[in-house]
Amino acid sequence: MSQLEKLSRRHYLISKLSAAFLYALAVAVALNFFWGPGKIYASGITGFAQIIQSVSERFMPFTLSTSVMYFVLNIPLFILGWCKIGHRFTIFTIIAVLLGSIMMRVIAPIKITYDPIICALFGGVINGVGTGIALKSGISTGGLDVLGIILRKKTGKSFGQINIFFNLIIVICAGFVFGWTRALYTALNIFVNGRVIDAVYTQHQKMQVFIVTEHPKHIIEGIQRKMHRGITIFHDVEGAYSHTEKTVLMTIIDRYDMFDIYNIVIQSDPYAFMSVSEVDKVYGRFKEQKPV
Repeated sequence: MSQLEKLSRRHYLISKLSAAFLYALAVAVALNFFWGPGKIYASGITGFAQIIQSVSERFMPFTLSTSVMYFVLNIPLFILGWCKIGHRFTIFTIIAVLLGSIMMRVIAPIKITYDPIICALFGGVINGVGTGIALKSGISTGGLDVLGIILRKKTGKSFGQINIFFNLIIVICAGFVFGWTRALYTALNIFVNGRVIDAVYTQHQKMQVFIVTEHPKHIIEGIQRKMHRGITIFHDVEGAYSHTEKTVLMTIIDRYDMFDIYNIVIQSDPYAFMSVSEVDKVYGRFKEQKPV
């Protein structure tokens, strides 16, 4: 293995582990600083783990802690991720979940406020940022993230929308355990969490790009080599002002590919015209980036 390959692998591992650590820190802070004091349930498996802790505190002689149940409930989903998504993806997911479980236990609760609205907003934002960073780095936080990634591929729905749908049951449970006022605060938290995830994790957001250029060859080569995207070519178009012959290129990309395609176009033809618009749905042979 060359020195460059070693450095590349080291960077890969550091970036993955850093994302896992940031997520673990985010979920622990959200849980112990905001959700717990505000009596608000989280989204996903974390929320189900909180429900189990609440039920065990009320009806059992012992308490099943959120941190332990968070890991236990994820075990079946580790198996699903291993079979349906990828082995490396699942290994880093296990690391993220294990770190999250440890952080929930290690970081001492700090009661900043008991205001349920503040707890819902800040808990949702902090956890949403951590989850989004993890997903953007190619790992998941376990639980509904695994189901969300699989269903997003099948349905084309955004990850946050799928997350919100599955979490309706948590809102109902919050209503029975803490009362329906708290259930509404829990719903607010889940909504904010889902929107922040969508803002950070943008792979599901597709963009249509039109490029008008006099030098299509270099742009096409750059897009195909670096981004592996298909391109439709419109030959012999004419500018209404200059009446010069140009070529129009059309391609569909993920939103987080925007920086790459912009650099390719500017480096290949500084005078090119580029138009970008959001796409609601893509059918056909669009290459979906796989988590690794």
